[in-house]
Amino acid sequence: MSTIGATYQEDEAIQKKRWMILIVLNLFTFMATLDGSIVNIALPVLVKQLHLPLAQVEWVTTIYLMSICSAILFFGKLGDIAGKIKIFKIGMVVFIFGSLLCGLSSSLTFLIASRVIQAIGASMTMANSQGIVTDIFPSTERGKAIGLIGTFVSLGSIAGPSLGGIIVSTLGWEYIFWVNVPIGLIAIILGWKVLPTDFIKVKSKIDIPGSLLFAVFIIALFAGLLLGQQLGYGDSLIILSLIVAGAAFIAFIGVELRISHPLLQLSLFKNSLFSLSIVCGFLVFVANFCFNIIAPFYAQNMLELSPFYAGFLLMLFPICMVVISPISGALSDKIGSEALTFAGLIVMVIAQFGLARLHDGSSVVLVGVWIAMLGIGSGLFQPPNNSLIMSKVPRTQLGSAGSVNSLVRNVGMVVGITLATTILFHEMSSKAGYRVTDLIPGQPAIFLSGMHVVFMTSSAICLACAILTGWRLVIMKKVKRATA
Repeated sequence: MSTIGATYQEDEAIQKKRWMILIVLNLFTFMATLDGSIVNIALPVLVKQLHLPLAQVEWVTTIYLMSICSAILFFGKLGDIAGKIKIFKIGMVVFIFGSLLCGLSSSLTFLIASRVIQAIGASMTMANSQGIVTDIFPSTERGKAIGLIGTFVSLGSIAGPSLGGIIVSTLGWEYIFWVNVPIGLIAIILGWKVLPTDFIKVKSKIDIPGSLLFAVFIIALFAGLLLGQQLGYGDSLIILSLIVAGAAFIAFIGVELRISHPLLQLSLFKNSLFSLSIVCGFLVFVANFCFNIIAPFYAQNMLELSPFYAGFLLMLFPICMVVISPISGALSDKIGSEALTFAGLIVMVIAQFGLARLHDGSSVVLVGVWIAMLGIGSGLFQPPNNSLIMSKVPRTQLGSAGSVNSLVRNVGMVVGITLATTILFHEMSSKAGYRVTDLIPGQPAIFLSGMHVVFMTSSAICLACAILTGWRLVIMKKVKRATA
């Protein structure tokens, strides 16, 4: 039943607790996104301990993101129907249980299965957190609040390698998952006290055909892309997987256009500002995850840093984001988001280009400068962009819009990993003269050649986003002049 007449913003008791509610949401937002990247720095350790090639161990990261992408639209829609806060609470418990199982894993198969459970809980929280914030916070504070939750999204996704490096080197790889358990239990206890009951629900039905078709599309697409790295994209099974993905996506769009209660509100994309912000957000996460998957191997294998010191070096990215993002979010409420997103992207282009110029003898200080600049650029871009996305959505579709935003973010992560490793292995294979799906001991030049191409590609992606946002900035200025 719809209860749109009642709002959280009219409830004085809820308004007194709104910042505490935001803390709970941000804790789980941080942990859920952190676990998409924290494994990256442990991959070299898992390669050695499990005696597996990099291309197989990479599934520990990718299966988590793939599972989130498959389920997140479903849980966003379910949040609109059953209540965003209710789904968020269930997701907290499932995520903590999955984290516990991940740390107990003794084989790659068990670890991957545990990551799927963890991802289901993460998708339940991710799909609904931004909608809850938009519901609870008044318009005068919404940009700042969404900016903060966007900061924790970005911070969690980028802080993984740095925090993971410190944890792996001091406690062991299992603790990159177990660290979620005590923090998560505190957040759950706090959440049960401060999170209100759901006021806003809508009469709708679950789109079962759309949900299944979308899951098939995601799984077939990314399974085909990742297995293609190992078997070659000419393999018949890989070709079949990609054909299935294409057919499932076409069928999914067809169902969504016909059904009365679609899983994905395609009408959201009629707003050009929403669509452009979504596309740019996706491409920035692609670029950042090109960095995220390559940087730990560069720091440990080329600069010969231990996981502990590599973690500290990579920590510059999230530290700079922590400093810049709140400022950027607050400024977006005062001066608008367009100029800030453009400035952030320009800084990211310069930083990615600088990373593409590194080699095995590069100064750690120089590496740190480029990493810090990448963090500054991301901090300038992410909060205003998230505010733009959520500010253009009707209240009854906040769960769906939040899940779309989270979906493109996680798809961007998977695409970034896939793009980076595909380019890396292709370039390395070209230089080596034979098919390469792992690092070649004693031949740093081959890895560096692939790394340079990856970072030039991610720099070009950021440049494309900068051109798009620059065009948007010019158009918005013309509109404001015409209406002045």
